[in-house]
Amino acid sequence: MKTETMQQLSFMIILHAGNARSSAFEAIAAAKRGEVETAEAKMKEADAAFLEAHKMQTELLQEEARGTASDMSVLLVHAQDHLMTAMTVKELAIEMIDMITRLNRLEETK
Repeated sequence: MKTETMQQLSFMIILHAGNARSSAFEAIAAAKRGEVETAEAKMKEADAAFLEAHKMQTELLQEEARGTASDMSVLLVHAQDHLMTAMTVKELAIEMIDMITRLNRLEETK
């Protein structure tokens, strides 16, 4: 794979992972305000951004599986780090939104 192509894919992973991470944090903030529908919409945005990031990652993996040699770049490692961090944020956001929603329901019944 050309270095330029790998760099472009790496930047796209960073872009989409960053968008997913931001959407997940926005979902948490919406849940804290009691805006459940907004939180759900933001999590759907996060999912869509993750899908795009995974497409880029899959393209890189397929190239390697085809035997196309490429040097490991710091940019690609950075992109993977962004993606994995964003995935962790998403998983935590799901749990936090659930806890916030349950807490809000309990407070409403008081």
